Amino acid sequence: MESRAAVVLAAGKGTRMKSGVIKVLHAAAGLPMIAWPVAAAREAGADPIVLVIGHQANAVQGVFRGAGDIRCAMQEEQLGTGHAVACALDALAGFRGTVLILCGDTPLLRPETLTDLLKFHGDHSAAVTVLTAVMDDPYGYGRVVRDENGRVTRIVEQKDADPEEQDIREINSGIYCMESAFLFDNIRSVGNDNAQQEYYLTDLVALAVGKELVCLAMSTADADEIMGVNDRAQLADAARVLRRRINREHMLSGVTMIDPEQTYIDHGVTIGSDTVIHPNCHIGGGTVIGSGCEIEQGVSISDCRIGDGCHIKAGSVLEGSQLHQDVAVGPMAHLRPGTELQSHVKIGNFVETKKVLMGEGSKASHLTYLGDAEIGRDVNIGCGTITCNYDGVRKHRTVIGDGVFIGSDVQLVAPVTVGRNSLVAAGTTVTADVPPDSLAIARVPQVNKAGWRLRNK
Repeated sequence: MESRAAVVLAAGKGTRMKSGVIKVLHAAAGLPMIAWPVAAAREAGADPIVLVIGHQANAVQGVFRGAGDIRCAMQEEQLGTGHAVACALDALAGFRGTVLILCGDTPLLRPETLTDLLKFHGDHSAAVTVLTAVMDDPYGYGRVVRDENGRVTRIVEQKDADPEEQDIREINSGIYCMESAFLFDNIRSVGNDNAQQEYYLTDLVALAVGKELVCLAMSTADADEIMGVNDRAQLADAARVLRRRINREHMLSGVTMIDPEQTYIDHGVTIGSDTVIHPNCHIGGGTVIGSGCEIEQGVSISDCRIGDGCHIKAGSVLEGSQLHQDVAVGPMAHLRPGTELQSHVKIGNFVETKKVLMGEGSKASHLTYLGDAEIGRDVNIGCGTITCNYDGVRKHRTVIGDGVFIGSDVQLVAPVTVGRNSLVAAGTTVTADVPPDSLAIARVPQVNKAGWRLRNK
């Protein structure tokens, strides 16, 4: 296969986002916007991929830190797309082949489309091929002008187009294939004699035509793919399309979604077959969910590993947690990072956990906080139990052995250990270790004063 490289333009600030964060770093379906066209180029076989960066350059580089196929080129001043590509030349030194030129604000671009574009370009031995789309309302886009043979003769920006050219509905996506020899020899010849006084990459088309080189256009059937994101409304539109694609893939793989339009799943989430997801669920952070699970309405899951047969009930929030098989959580439970629940554990309503290992078959059914604790198998945690893990300076650990029964309204003041098969009576404050097979009870003696209420009315 012929060598392929990609240049992704990502130097601009994106002032219409009205943000302190540059445009390409805004998230769409769980990834920074720029990660989508980079992933599409990578899947289409591009290596290396050159990012042309400027504003917040370090943050953009940080998105791809450690990626061996990524190179960066700095555009100190943003003087147009032609200038941006010229800035990438040094990073492409020695490359020979086809160069894809992409925009960092096009998250809907599919790798299949880039693969088709590269094939079309190669099959016709073109010097330049433009990806286009036909739009009912092309306002704001550059128009693609073709000759009688269908070859591209020029691309005219909206501000520079005459009335006849503005009637053209085929628009330039800003995405190109170019032969490296042509690109390297001609990019510095692009001028800025236009309304914006910028160096337009589109002028390379006119240069190719002037040299009698083959200059073509390939139209994509889905105009959504080439949609550039310029403001928050367009970002929301793009994210909606991405989520629709993601949800469709999951459903075709055997996942049931009661209402896909009200189900929010980010890129990188894995879900097993026969899992049912109810509306208004938010699942992200590379979460893995097994088969045969049920995720009820209003659940939020991030960066979790959930085994087969789990039941996450309404309104629960799960972060950075691992659930083994057949675990039940909620409703209205909160699993914080570091929680690990082994098989057949039950976490009930209004229970919060953090940095807890809970053994098989154990349960905490309601109104409980368990933090920095190791809990054995078949343990019952009564309503209102608290592990008092923080002394104001340091966190301390609670250990509860297998088969322990913790009554309601118990406070376990860490560091403390409750031995296996012990019972802690309701209302007890545990401040010392409890030996195995013991009863722990610590209450203030009850005093009843007969007639007191009548005398003090």
